[in-house]
Formats: sequence, structure tokens, C-alpha cells
Amino acid sequence: MFTGIALGSIVGMLLGLTGAGGGVLAVPVLMLGLGMSMTEATPVALIAVGSAAWLGGLAGLRQGLVRYRAALLMACLGALSAPVGVSLAHRLSPAVLVAVFCAVLCLIAFRMLGAASAGAHDPESGHLDRNCMINPATGRFRWNLRCSTTLAATGSLAGLFTGMLGVGGGFLIVPAFRQYSDLTMAASAATSLAVIALVSSTTVLGSLLGGAEISALGWVFIAATGVGMIAGRSVAIRIPGRWLQIGFAGAVLLVATVWLAKTFF
Repeated sequence: MFTGIALGSIVGMLLGLTGAGGGVLAVPVLMLGLGMSMTEATPVALIAVGSAAWLGGLAGLRQGLVRYRAALLMACLGALSAPVGVSLAHRLSPAVLVAVFCAVLCLIAFRMLGAASAGAHDPESGHLDRNCMINPATGRFRWNLRCSTTLAATGSLAGLFTGMLGVGGGFLIVPAFRQYSDLTMAASAATSLAVIALVSSTTVLGSLLGGAEISALGWVFIAATGVGMIAGRSVAIRIPGRWLQIGFAGAVLLVATVWLAKTFF
């Protein structure tokens, strides 16, 4: 029970800090730390991450950090692609899913490390011309075909991985915002949480209707994740975005390495 509380709190705090870390780490933490199978871990992770994301997304909305039009576009397309991911998950073996998951983890981690080391995404470094640019007069995106296409593709991929791997999709959304837009880390995380909340809700409903069951330990983990989210969001705005990127990338690489070793060696 204590392990479930501790791990859930850590996952929630990472989700609150980065808008991505908790979602991508929930499934491996449940499998490695609590001994759940992929089938048991997926619905627990979706409910934990989705519930915590609602808390963080609403807080970000009140703070004016959420780009809600972008979040709605990405969530709608993510909800459409999530069932495709669920179908793929049923057709692939657990070992293949772990390999795909870890490959994606490593790719995202290295990209975030490269961006952080170059300082390319720090607000203080100056804004380059990206696919989605904020209008300083309104604080909203300048909507055009390039921006809309980028957000649509990101949302669709996030939904696909949500269904296939039981993650929130923030591990794709936050790096995409940081690379293709001039959003700050805080705004990227808050908008990512809003997308995760919406997409996870539809996927969770489908899983529960499909007969998924949540154990008592799973509900403890879910509750602890929500508490951790609140704590993470309260300190996220005080930590430089570059530090968050480096810390998240390091945690992801560590989990991917341990998970691969336990699965294949």
C-alpha cells in the first residue's frame, strides 16, 4: 500500500512539473514497482493520469496558461485515433509493445536533452520562426495552415499512443510544443495536461465499458497521483524550463533502460 502511495505521488508530481513525465512513466512504474501486467496497468495508468491531468489542466486554465483552442483540436483528433491504438495493442505481443514504448521514450529523451543543452527553447534565448507562433497582442496562436497541421498531427499521434500504450500522450505533446512553437515550458505543460485530460477520458470510458477492472491498489495509486499533481503544479512555475527538460529526459532514459533489461535479459 505504501509503495502504491509513494509511486503514485511521484508520477503525479512529474506530471504536474512537466505535463509529460507522469503519463509516460505511469505504465512502467505500475509494472516494475507494483508487479502489474501490461493489461492490468493500462487502465490504472489512464485513470490516474487522466484524473490528475484534469486537476492540472483546470489550474492552468485559471492561470491563463492553457491554449484551449489548440487543446480542443488536438484532443478531438486524439480521441479519434485512440481506438486505432487500442486495436494495435490487442494485436501486438507484450514484448513488442515494451520495445516500441522504450524506443519512443529514448527518442523523446534525446530530443529534449538536445534542445535543453542548446538552449533553443528557453524563453530568454529569443523566439525563432516556428510553425506555431504566439501573437504578443493577444497571447494566442497565430492560426494558419502550417500551425493547424502541426497541432493536428501531434494530437493524432498522441491519441494513437494513448490507446496503444496506456499513456497520456504528453511525452509527445510537450516536446512538440517546445520544438514547433514559442510557448513557454509552463504553457506547454498546462496545454498538454488539458489535451491529456480530454483524450484519456474517452479512452478510459472505452476501457471500462470493455470490462477493465481496477484493483484496490490501483485506486490507491490513482488517488496518490492526484495529490502529487497538485504538489507538482504548485512548484512548476518556480523551476526553469531547461532544468525540467533535463530532469524529465534523465528519468525517462533510466526507466527505459531498466524496463528493457527486465523484459529481454
